[in-house]
Amino acid sequence: MGSIETSLQENRVFEPAEDFVKQARVSGIAGYEALRAEAEADFEGFWGRLAKENLSWKTPFTKVLDESNAPFYKWFEDGVMNVSYNCLDVNLQNGNADKVAIIFEADGGEVTKVTYRELHARVCQFANGLKSLGYAKGERALIYLPMSIEAVVAMQACARLGIIHSVVFGGFSAKSVQERIADAGASVVITADEQVRGGKNIPLKPAIDEAFAIGGCESVRNVIIYQRTGGNIPFVEGRDLWLKDVIANQPTECEPEWLSAEHPLFILFTSGSTGKPKGVQHSTGGYLLWAKLSLLWTFDLKPNDVFWCTADVGWVTGHTYIAYGPLACGATEVVFEGVPTYPDAGRFWKMIQDHKVSIFYTAPTAIRSLIKAGGDLPTKYDLSSLRLLGSVGEPINPEAWVWYYNVVGGARCPIVDTWWQTETGGHMITPLPGVHGLKPGSCTQPLPGIAAAIVDETGTDVAKGNGGFLVIKKPWPSMIRTIWNDPERFKKSYYPADFGGKYYLAGDGANVDLDGYFWIMGRIDDVLNVSGHRMGTMEIESALVANPLVAEAAVVGRPDDLTGEAICAFVVLKQAAPQGAEAQAIAKELRDWVGREIGPIAKPKDIRFGDNLPKTRSGKIMRRLLRSIAKGEEITQDTSTLENPAILDQLKTSR
Repeated sequence: MGSIETSLQENRVFEPAEDFVKQARVSGIAGYEALRAEAEADFEGFWGRLAKENLSWKTPFTKVLDESNAPFYKWFEDGVMNVSYNCLDVNLQNGNADKVAIIFEADGGEVTKVTYRELHARVCQFANGLKSLGYAKGERALIYLPMSIEAVVAMQACARLGIIHSVVFGGFSAKSVQERIADAGASVVITADEQVRGGKNIPLKPAIDEAFAIGGCESVRNVIIYQRTGGNIPFVEGRDLWLKDVIANQPTECEPEWLSAEHPLFILFTSGSTGKPKGVQHSTGGYLLWAKLSLLWTFDLKPNDVFWCTADVGWVTGHTYIAYGPLACGATEVVFEGVPTYPDAGRFWKMIQDHKVSIFYTAPTAIRSLIKAGGDLPTKYDLSSLRLLGSVGEPINPEAWVWYYNVVGGARCPIVDTWWQTETGGHMITPLPGVHGLKPGSCTQPLPGIAAAIVDETGTDVAKGNGGFLVIKKPWPSMIRTIWNDPERFKKSYYPADFGGKYYLAGDGANVDLDGYFWIMGRIDDVLNVSGHRMGTMEIESALVANPLVAEAAVVGRPDDLTGEAICAFVVLKQAAPQGAEAQAIAKELRDWVGREIGPIAKPKDIRFGDNLPKTRSGKIMRRLLRSIAKGEEITQDTSTLENPAILDQLKTSR
């Protein structure tokens, strides 16, 4: 993650090609400014027009925005619609029925294609299967599936019935699954026997059984299992059902449940600065509007594009830009199960070549790992189908950006470096490819209708060139509605009193340069961004302290060339600080423990043992000193307030 000094000295600007500007959906700075001016002049009229033009309504809305209970904003509330109908049925009516909706490539290279007609039939069968089991509007489904057509079908089937889904990334542990089942009050779990990644079969269903063994899953009536590998797994009679049996002989038509635009579509849990994950709740109408619009604008999507977002459906990127946005646009998209380096580091480039991908959307972590694996590898493949590249999850360092632009994009494809969050539902600040000159490392400017700004701690706008807190000053349709079952935490987290409770606080520090371009500088709270995945330091600390060997732990982030940020844990054991081989063994045990408690992505890269942590005399852990130690910096800060300054030397050794 670039520092403020480095990023803002970036003076290379890559202007869009003239022919790209001419054919773009939003063309030239005049096209962009016209949309911004419309939103400025008549905010509700702007969003109302877009919602009428882009979505199909069973009952049209009469009121655009209800601010009467701010910050619990409501959009298009009296409008009645269905997300699955907008993604599937609309495409059967507009001539896309036989267009390929999904090209699925499995880990082993097997390719399956489904048309909109076939996808609609599969979603209806799954929805009818759920109905036959008695599931209905308002219930919650926990989805713990590998990347697959089945994952998209499960999400769409839930949306069709008004069942609120909560997707959990397949890399999360049984304990993480259990917490999410309990918090959401899920009544059905949809999972698979195993997933396949990098040629290895990784069990999924046993984690569900383990979650049940932990307790708190009494709300679940059925576990539906997709047979991905045929692996030998435990089967609980009376609770567990095979997906193939649930959908057998079900009709391929299913009338959608017509819902208020404010009906919750999904809950997606994300790390917070406290230990407990937050259930981010998204709506039906406002969310889908922005999923569709941001895809059309940011990616300049055209009917003949082949769009590939490499995210997992367990993250919001996989919700908005795999499960919903592309289908609402009638696009053809690639869905991939696997890793970018299997069977070799040319996997992504071969897939772009084979499937004639024209829009490619991935994370800086993947880009950095592919540079490391073979910076000239893309030149060995035919990537001429590409016309646009995207980046998501974290700021991209300028040199990786330039490699992506020159080597993957052949210096002809604009890069849309998108800033957004689980809570925002879709892109907020991003270049528009037919509008903006691109500065490597900058997410550029807010999309039309998005009132992004940078303020100081009093909520006052800062002058250009100065850093501050990134806020959104006005509500927008796809915004988080609340934290599931915790409205007070929602207000405290996102509309804090420090800023008068009137601005959405993103939790990121940012800067705007003299050209009005935004630069994201990283989290202002105790949340790490590891490979584009948000991990709460408190969550990892809680997991470490739950280990019987550990007395105390503090977790900080440090810059990492591959993952952007790496997790560094400072640990005090209930015994004396270990040395040598014993320290290595305990460090491994603690890493594995965190992997089981949260998931492999939360494993600390560095573990440092000390007899104590650096604390002030009042007992407060001096995290800024720990951050300096983690980065290998000389400590120049005043340490006179420390109770135990000698501890700093002990903590410099990493395991």
